[in-house]
Amino acid sequence: MLRTILVICGVALYLTTTAQYKYKNLVWYDEFNCSTGYADTINWTYDNGDGCPNLCGWGNNEKQFYTNARAENARVVDGKLIVEARKENIQGSGYSSARLVSKGKASWTYGRFEVRAKIPAGKGVWPAIWMLPTDWAYGNWPHSGEIDIMENVGYWSDSLFGSVHTGDYNGMKNTQRTGSIHLNNMSGEYHTYTMEWTPDMIVFYADDKEYHRFNNEKTGSEAWPFDKAFHFVVNIAVGGNWGGKFGIDDSIFPQRMEIDYIRVYQ
Repeated sequence: MLRTILVICGVALYLTTTAQYKYKNLVWYDEFNCSTGYADTINWTYDNGDGCPNLCGWGNNEKQFYTNARAENARVVDGKLIVEARKENIQGSGYSSARLVSKGKASWTYGRFEVRAKIPAGKGVWPAIWMLPTDWAYGNWPHSGEIDIMENVGYWSDSLFGSVHTGDYNGMKNTQRTGSIHLNNMSGEYHTYTMEWTPDMIVFYADDKEYHRFNNEKTGSEAWPFDKAFHFVVNIAVGGNWGGKFGIDDSIFPQRMEIDYIRVYQ
């Protein structure tokens, strides 16, 4: 029998749990059951600003300004985390949004990472649920890696992408290792987005259907930097090199991503 420590709204609970899969130990999760109206600060912090001066547009020429614990952009309602992008002038940007990170709160090496969510739709939105290295042991992006559990661009409303970026395989070289699948009604229905990560491979699932696999080639960190701790990032970008490829339709805003839960098994 497995015993794990769970924190909900600041209260530590001890419970036994099982998972349907080979990862049986539920080591962390957020069900967003707090009644504060804000994402639980025990689990999350916020990236703030427009990415300037070092990474204007967060390195992808995005148009949003990420706010810090602002209810209009990130809040908990009826057991769901709402991340909302809005058309408004804020701090010199034409759009507001939120980017929540678990860095400094929780990070992991290997496991099963599962998120159930509905995403926004429309030309110009770029939602993502992904992971970044906590310590950047192999150098700046992309050398220390990136894992994109769920990525979508609004002009392909029902297209799901799962990707890894490394020194050898990344978007700057157009060599990123990406898989994709058509998934009906991503903005109108909840779907479960899952990534399983072992020392030998990273596997992506949509509603428990595998659609992409990246294997460890055993050639070193430029191909496989995924032996270090990574943390969650949850955000909606607006515009940018990929999300804004066909422009931004201002008539669609506000747009939201709704997350039912995030769970980590090891």
